[in-house]
Amino acid sequence: MNILVPNLGSTSLKYQILEMPSERVAARGRFERVSDYRQAISEIQVGDAPVDAVAFKAVHAGPRYRGTFVIDDAVTAAMEEFLPAAPAHNAIYLTAIRAFREAMPGVPLVAAFETEFHASMPEYAARYGVPAEWREKYGIRRYGFHGASHEYIGGRVSEVLGRPAADLRTISCHLGGSSSICAIAGGRSVDTTMGFSPQSGLENATRHGDLDVFAVLYMMDRCGWDAAEVRKQLTKTGGLAGLSGVAGGDVRDIEAAAAQGNADACMALEVFAYQVRKTIGAYAAAMGGVDAVAFTGGIGENSPRLRAMCCSGLEFLGIRLDPASNENGSGDRLLSPEGAPVAVLALATNEELVVARRAYRCLNGA
Repeated sequence: MNILVPNLGSTSLKYQILEMPSERVAARGRFERVSDYRQAISEIQVGDAPVDAVAFKAVHAGPRYRGTFVIDDAVTAAMEEFLPAAPAHNAIYLTAIRAFREAMPGVPLVAAFETEFHASMPEYAARYGVPAEWREKYGIRRYGFHGASHEYIGGRVSEVLGRPAADLRTISCHLGGSSSICAIAGGRSVDTTMGFSPQSGLENATRHGDLDVFAVLYMMDRCGWDAAEVRKQLTKTGGLAGLSGVAGGDVRDIEAAAAQGNADACMALEVFAYQVRKTIGAYAAAMGGVDAVAFTGGIGENSPRLRAMCCSGLEFLGIRLDPASNENGSGDRLLSPEGAPVAVLALATNEELVVARRAYRCLNGA
């Protein structure tokens, strides 16, 4: 079975076609500066083999759809319902689903929701202190996102270390334009930084991260803003962009500005690293210890400076970096000194592979 997995960004479309269950990559490609998804989809090169299914790394459809499902009207209706919670993400995927339905009629479409991996979180970690009706009628809870990435990293750490996942307590740090951290005990998510929406947790490139909701209400009252205005500001100009003053909030640009002495850019990096460092400590406490810390994503894989900042001060937990390993090398590798009590790794994630695996199981009735 050949499964096409499109990974959609606000202006990009990358894809893999995986032959399942062998997991061989039959084709891959990438489009940048996409303004018309239908046009980009029509240009996907599928090679010799036909596409048997299309599987999406879908984001948010509330409490009923924390898994992998063949897409029907009920699935898209749930994605529409939770569009206000994930406006940037759900809108893109709803557009893509419609485009693939038109471009590939009769080909089954599958949604592998990012919330699936976090469905194993204990209720005490997922429940908010909100009125009961909010939880029971409207599904207000901690869902968690980046599930495909964290699931892959949990398994990959086990492979690299040669230890069973069931015996490992891993902290997966997916750091990039969108960032989250997950505590993985015995191969299962037990806590994560993103909550009801992908807005929460760590600061993202242009999204605010954790924020006292009363600060939002205060600004709405003070400035006469409506929800749409606040949503626009907090999704487009918040996060690392808001902290640093660097448009777009790309860490590469922020690091360059910091190197030139930009105080706000330096502070943005300090804030980000502090939140990562604090969360690693909290998740070590949540799991009763930690065996591995893995960095992935655009920042996690490629920024030695931020990896060092995130680990600085965590020596009391046994977390140490070998400076030469941290500064040099590429690919999946250990960054900690030989014999260190906690393994620190840099790993390339593979969300498309996890999505293809889930879709294959779903379509085969598993």
